[in-house]
Amino acid sequence: MPVKSPVAHFGFMVHTGSRDELQNEHGIAHFIEHTVFKGTKYRKAYHILSRMEDVGGELNAYTSKEETCVYSSFLSADYRRAVELIFDICFQSVFPEKEINREKSVIIDEILSYLDSPSELIFDEFEELVYNRHPIGRGILGTEENLKKFTRRDIQRFINGNYSTSEMVLTSVGQIPFSKLVHICALYFGQVEARNRKRIRKPPVHYIPENKLVNKDNYQTHCAIGNIAYDSFSAKRIPLALLTNILGGPGMNSRLSLSLREKNGFAYNVESHYTSYTDTGIFTSYFGCDKESYNKCLNLVHKEFTMLRKVKLGTLQLSKAKKQLMGQVAIAAESNEHQMLSAGKKILLFNRIESLDELSRMIDLVDSSQLIQVANEVLDPEHLTQLTYQ
Repeated sequence: MPVKSPVAHFGFMVHTGSRDELQNEHGIAHFIEHTVFKGTKYRKAYHILSRMEDVGGELNAYTSKEETCVYSSFLSADYRRAVELIFDICFQSVFPEKEINREKSVIIDEILSYLDSPSELIFDEFEELVYNRHPIGRGILGTEENLKKFTRRDIQRFINGNYSTSEMVLTSVGQIPFSKLVHICALYFGQVEARNRKRIRKPPVHYIPENKLVNKDNYQTHCAIGNIAYDSFSAKRIPLALLTNILGGPGMNSRLSLSLREKNGFAYNVESHYTSYTDTGIFTSYFGCDKESYNKCLNLVHKEFTMLRKVKLGTLQLSKAKKQLMGQVAIAAESNEHQMLSAGKKILLFNRIESLDELSRMIDLVDSSQLIQVANEVLDPEHLTQLTYQ
């Protein structure tokens, strides 16, 4: 994607994440994301880290439940340097045992720091509760027990079994002619042997709502409440995204923010999220409050859920909600790094990139009847799961 900015972004993305792990492999996708930086056939860890930083660039990576990505941000003059480095990292890493054993301690520390953050941990444990032993419900970081067992052979086995070229994407946003970008990529990635396959994932089934209370030594009470939702290919994905934004989006004027925070002062953190996957999705509302305000907050959340299920949005309310969501999407698209990552994921899923105009039209087509229907399916009190840390 060409832009006029002097800063460019380039990434490698593969359609493999934590949900593709076996039980005894839990955490290995994230472990690989860390250890690809620990040495290649031609570079030691220090030289990998310094390659882009020496020219003011950045090197980064992430693992999600369905994809893994390695990417870099740099000045456009350094395109070839970035492409060559990412090829070297992704296809010529050697995973030296000494380095990967050292990295285990780093990830274990990451896990422990996460356990110290109940407002973050609750989202992972909520997904585990909703997806009830299905791999997509497991946390991305894995467990300390599994990490200690992983070897170089385990890493190579997982890569050989899960990383196929038919599920890989190179994604870029920068000031470079497309033909030149293709030429640079072909110089390096063109030597990769093709390995094609069609991934078959088992979708989660038999969702059973639960209500779980966990006693923790926290100052606050934390609560996550929600439901299984629509996958990335569902026609109801856009209506639910709009509904989620109305209910608990990032705006301070979301319904939950106005009710719990602005009008009553019960909670500082209150939000709603909808995440779609290839074959399922999850909707979550969260709030953190003092223990004395918990029941009041919970009642207000259910009150807002009920309002959305029973009362149609008026024409003006709906118009404002659509404009707000579209504005948020457009502002996010101003980030070239965000565009690069978003484009890669859309190619992996849909083999196309929708424009802002297309997305705007899809949002504009949502009507109040669709919102009522989606609200009654997702916010049905009989199908809500709730997890509370108290």
